[in-house]
Amino acid sequence: MAHKSGFVNIIGSPNVGKSTLMNAMVGEKLSIITAKAQTTRHRIQGIVNGEDFQIVYSDTPGILDPKYKLQETMLRTAKSALVDADVILYVTEVREDPEQLSEITNKLAKIKIPVILVLNKIDKSNQEVVEKLVEMWATILPEARILPISAIEKFNLDGLFKMIMEFLPEGPAFYSKDELTDKTERFFAGEILREKILLNYQQEIPYSTEVEIETFKVEERLIRIGAVIYVERDSQKGILIGNKGAAIKMVGTQARIEMEAFFGQRVFLEMFVKVRKDWRNNENALKNFGYR
Repeated sequence: MAHKSGFVNIIGSPNVGKSTLMNAMVGEKLSIITAKAQTTRHRIQGIVNGEDFQIVYSDTPGILDPKYKLQETMLRTAKSALVDADVILYVTEVREDPEQLSEITNKLAKIKIPVILVLNKIDKSNQEVVEKLVEMWATILPEARILPISAIEKFNLDGLFKMIMEFLPEGPAFYSKDELTDKTERFFAGEILREKILLNYQQEIPYSTEVEIETFKVEERLIRIGAVIYVERDSQKGILIGNKGAAIKMVGTQARIEMEAFFGQRVFLEMFVKVRKDWRNNENALKNFGYR
């Protein structure tokens, strides 16, 4: 059997379950997941290998109307996924109104790349609603294949995999067969810490926060990680640290435990909180943080 390989880009609105879907398809937690919109800021690749195939999934930021330069970079990243894929997974969910998504669906209707419309979170609905949504989507994107799933329940993911394999072109592997992702361990350390901030703080704090891993030293029995958490204002720094440092200590403990599980090694995590005013609208700051 000929070897198949290709890039499968996952796009859609914030909070429709793109990251949950990629993690489920890859079998590893590569993208952080929270109930907050805009959790994913970078494009993250997850690689699935078999004897006769290699699928390179890309999780992308949610498509949104940008209010900061940071969100503009996220939107560019999401839009780039429309042109450099072999297969596009357009993820929507049962509570989204198809008629409110005309900007992206008009683009999808014009491209020549195969599109699989993934109707997610059917565990939150019923058969009648799902069938009605499938009919609506078939009218809006008649060329797309439509598949109802539940990423969190892992329902119908085998069907999605088979559908992807149908569209995947023949070709050699793009990456070594033992690779899982294009991102570094340092990147994942930063994402794990950022996830804990998203989970533990409310309102603007998580969105005003950026994590930079300054040091990542692998020793014989320990990984030493030095992280700087940037916020935009002094008041945010105080909230992040909390009374006598209690809040940031809790976040650090949660992050360290997950890092140890992820890396399979003990972790010593040292954190500092610094103010970098208005970094979300500062192009130089965004480049320093790895946004393009």
